[in-house]
Amino acid sequence: MTDVEIFKTMRFLRWLARFMDNGWGIPFTRFRFGADALIGLLPGAGDLLSALAGLFIVLKAHEMGAPRHLIFKMLGNVALDTVLGSIPVVGDIFDTLFMSNIKNLDLLIEFLRQKGIQI
Repeated sequence: MTDVEIFKTMRFLRWLARFMDNGWGIPFTRFRFGADALIGLLPGAGDLLSALAGLFIVLKAHEMGAPRHLIFKMLGNVALDTVLGSIPVVGDIFDTLFMSNIKNLDLLIEFLRQKGIQI
């Protein structure tokens, strides 16, 4: 990927991670939640959609040359979010607190900075 492609991809991944994990806030509080918690209310299908969004971020990290250990760590975050997020009620609370997409985005940003790519 060229630097321009990485920049454009990262801009979209930032939007996706924020949308999924902390896109909205409750006024006058510090509490934020994202689409992950909302679509998690749909039994089965919501968790699948959430996992697909998380896996998309991992796929893009792979395309940017992230090392295998980083990909596995990111996959672990997605798996944990999917498994624990599928538990009724408790899973929705977990989704608002764990924010696997933001965690994975931060891991990818750190990797790219170590490679000398400023984002």
